[in-house]
Amino acid sequence: MQRTLLWVLLGIGCISLSSARLIGSLVVTTETPQEDTKNAAPTIATSPQIYQMRVDTNVSNRYAVTLVTSKVRNIGDAAQEATFSVVTPDQAFISGFTMEIDGKKYKAYVQEKEEARETYDRAVESGFAAAHVAASARDSNRFTVSVNIQPASKATFYLTYEELLVRKDEKYEIVLNIHPGEPVKDLLVQVNIDESRPLKFVKTPSLRSGNELLKNNPNLDPEAEITNLNETSAVVRFNPDIAKQRILAESLGGKEKNGLSGQFIVQYDVARDPEGGEVLVSGGHFVHFFSPENLTPLKKQVIFVLDTSGSMSGVRITQLKEAMDSILDELKPEDVFSIVEFNSLVKVWDVSTIRVSYMEGEDPYIYSDRDTTTPATQVLPPSFPATESNIINAKEVVKQLDANGGTDIQSALKIGLNIETSNAIKIHQPIIVFLTDGEPTVGESNTERIVSSITALNTLKVPIFSLSFGDGADREFLKKLSLKNQGFSRHIYEAADAYIQLQDFYKQISSPLLSNVTFRYTDQASNVTKSNFPILFGGGELFTTGILRDDSDPSIVPPAVEAWGVNGPIQLQPKVFQVSGNLERLWAYLTVRQLLEQREVAEDKTGPTQEALRLALKYSFVTDVSSLVVVKPNDTATVDTVDAAESFSPSFKHRTAFAAFSPMRNFRPAIVPTAAVSYSSHFGFPILFSQPARDFLRPAASPIQPSSLHTFIPDQHSVFTTSPPSLSKIPWLGTVRNTNGTITVGSDAYSLDYDPSVTPYSCQNSLNKANGTCLQLMNCEQIYPQLTDFDTFKKYFCKLDTAAGVCCPDSPFP
Repeated sequence: MQRTLLWVLLGIGCISLSSARLIGSLVVTTETPQEDTKNAAPTIATSPQIYQMRVDTNVSNRYAVTLVTSKVRNIGDAAQEATFSVVTPDQAFISGFTMEIDGKKYKAYVQEKEEARETYDRAVESGFAAAHVAASARDSNRFTVSVNIQPASKATFYLTYEELLVRKDEKYEIVLNIHPGEPVKDLLVQVNIDESRPLKFVKTPSLRSGNELLKNNPNLDPEAEITNLNETSAVVRFNPDIAKQRILAESLGGKEKNGLSGQFIVQYDVARDPEGGEVLVSGGHFVHFFSPENLTPLKKQVIFVLDTSGSMSGVRITQLKEAMDSILDELKPEDVFSIVEFNSLVKVWDVSTIRVSYMEGEDPYIYSDRDTTTPATQVLPPSFPATESNIINAKEVVKQLDANGGTDIQSALKIGLNIETSNAIKIHQPIIVFLTDGEPTVGESNTERIVSSITALNTLKVPIFSLSFGDGADREFLKKLSLKNQGFSRHIYEAADAYIQLQDFYKQISSPLLSNVTFRYTDQASNVTKSNFPILFGGGELFTTGILRDDSDPSIVPPAVEAWGVNGPIQLQPKVFQVSGNLERLWAYLTVRQLLEQREVAEDKTGPTQEALRLALKYSFVTDVSSLVVVKPNDTATVDTVDAAESFSPSFKHRTAFAAFSPMRNFRPAIVPTAAVSYSSHFGFPILFSQPARDFLRPAASPIQPSSLHTFIPDQHSVFTTSPPSLSKIPWLGTVRNTNGTITVGSDAYSLDYDPSVTPYSCQNSLNKANGTCLQLMNCEQIYPQLTDFDTFKKYFCKLDTAAGVCCPDSPFP
């Protein structure tokens, strides 16, 4: 049986802590009548070759837009299957995908999830190979598309994603995954940072494997070129040749022949207002970044609720002990803490005597070497001061933790909350750090009831930070538990560096600066995202965004940012800055994230679901309620089928295709597995977006009639036209180009063709807001590296009669 195949999959892969894992796939096959190929000449399989890969990221106001471009050619004498795979940051929204095959552009578009499924079914029934991609994100997204490439032909793939950078440990990080699967002759990563505030530093640490957290390694120094253009702007370029890629591949533990496979990291921070933060205003929208400096941290009460059930035995309990040994050293003398361990029993340790002083529960398991006798006098001990002697004793307690028994989660959390409410010292900010590697097996086992009872009991709204350890933990349950209790959840990957992951997590919450933080705005601000936060941690940042009725009205400044500090209530005044850049998508992203969080915990999900869907469709976000649809006319080459259960390698693969042709007959759609989406808490969000991708190329394919297409995809039109040679260096240009060779800016269309009659003139919107000269786009190649997407181009756009121009910088650009 001969088959034509277009398949798309989106699986889970780890960005920073674990190796990639496949979670879901979509396979579409078409069948043609079997033909005799016994006498066919044998073909020689030659893998398609990647001859160019570019990763271009533009950062403006902490908002990053990344375009990944990969170009591949089939140098063999038979059709081959080429696979394009990209790992995106864990909070990124995919918003644009285009394939160029045989000189034609095919754009994906976003639909409501169920509608996308119906579109897919109708496309298959009508004789089209199709696929729709639903976001599947727990830790990271892997976006993969495979298509056939004819002999001596080329294909180009463009993927756009966007993210709001989240400040952690006093810095922002741009994490770019590079996995071409082979050495690439032309490999370039360029990051353009154009901030509204002065840059404090820009640096590129050692490359990471993406599987484990490692310290800086001189052998993995990317030797990137960092150019500071002015106090607010910088350009970072990573352009390793073949030899350098092979050296780095080997240093990362891979094989030279597989090329570079790791993460290129750019870190930076900005100077900020030391008090009320900065309100950035542009185009009728605003964003308020708040990260005050020079504040004395709050005293804290940390209640460690630690799973010591039987499944924690071996490496897990060892890593937990190693992490706790380090975490205890991080406690400050003015802090207080408690250690609660739980399995079938719940035990509260008296740190001063290194003995269990309180225990609840019955152990259904029998262990001859265990003492499960309830103390004669049950007294729930208060939290203990983090003195030197108590820290030493606490480390002895940790050494005695033993993994056995079942998992009584509800009782453990109730006792943890009771410790907080019974604590005689009320000047500390309480925090519960809850770690488990499994599901509840003792006591209450219904996770919905556990969430409801703990939330009801938590009348003081103590933040609960949940850590899921390994694959056995119910991560959805832990996420919901934390969302409803002022905290957030994190996953700890079962790897050699698990103890480092635990330490890094604790560092993020180890220094609370303010509690009950509230942003207040006047009536000039509307559609404001979440504006009340339980805690601001040192090294981090809070942010909110909204729409202005008048972006020049100074009354948008809130009377104060109100919070509770170490000395009581405080009020801080922000500063307002008019900036360039598109804040609308940032607002849309945060609004969608917030709606999806509300949907996560709401009893009635209708309202937040409908509003999240409306915005997702408007801004082309692939989310939990929307999907990406890819439709492509069937080829006539045949390929092997792909087993979705096979282990996946993020590289270009090939399948030998035989030269057999016949009309299309029957079609068989595959079943689409569902996959869930997770979103970070209100303490920080990363993101992805792009221009709405509704236009879609669909060349006619006999015997399908145009009238039958209108029921499931937009009207037929061509996206691709021939570009001047220099314009081919702008990869996204073909995706916005009209059929007559123009592009539309605002309500007018402008030509990209050379026009000798136009007259250049001075302009003031060039790079870094400098003066320049308005030239036709093809005559200003030096600005091309900055034009990573259409929105960025419009910042520098100028019109030359009916021709598209750009404000070209007068001074040379590195």
